[in-house]
Amino acid sequence: MAETTEAYSRRAAEYIDRLGSMSAVHASDRQLIDNWIELVDGPVLDAGCGPGHWTDYLAGRGLDARGIDLVPGFLEYARATHPGVRFDTGSIDRIEQADDSLGGVLSWFSTIHHHPSRIAVPIGEFARVLRPGGVLVLGFFEGPALEEFDHAVAPAWRWPAPELHRLLEECGFETLETHLRTGQGHRPLGAILCRLQHP
Repeated sequence: MAETTEAYSRRAAEYIDRLGSMSAVHASDRQLIDNWIELVDGPVLDAGCGPGHWTDYLAGRGLDARGIDLVPGFLEYARATHPGVRFDTGSIDRIEQADDSLGGVLSWFSTIHHHPSRIAVPIGEFARVLRPGGVLVLGFFEGPALEEFDHAVAPAWRWPAPELHRLLEECGFETLETHLRTGQGHRPLGAILCRLQHP
């Protein structure tokens, strides 16, 4: 993922300007996250936190939240803008977090650049760090077929929701809700709220 990190580093300021605040968040996305918050019991990780606005939102809702990202420009902005929130350099492929230690993971479009042969790596990490019964939200680009497309920053993948449901199930998750959203001039988006099943 080094090339993707470098690509985001080059365009961090542009990304922050366009998407780096809660004012840029769609109302239905905020409602989904609010629903997820109600299910969370324990600390949460914003996995691939970007500029940190979601991490700050979670902390503002009373959660013990921290964010991780690999893009220095995002972390510098997040720490300066949200000084009361913890942000660490970290990869979603190797999360520095104890097993079974979190109540929730937010992965808001942080796996979109993972090749299908590798996406099970971060999802497996989310399962590892969550407690049984912990909840995950996974944001993704939705499409009728699994296919690569030219994202503005780096190549990304569209997923049919059933394909992700199957993958999540293989990693121990039970799907609770799936939200799909389309809009004129926008790519179809999806988000899956799921719970790690008890062994």
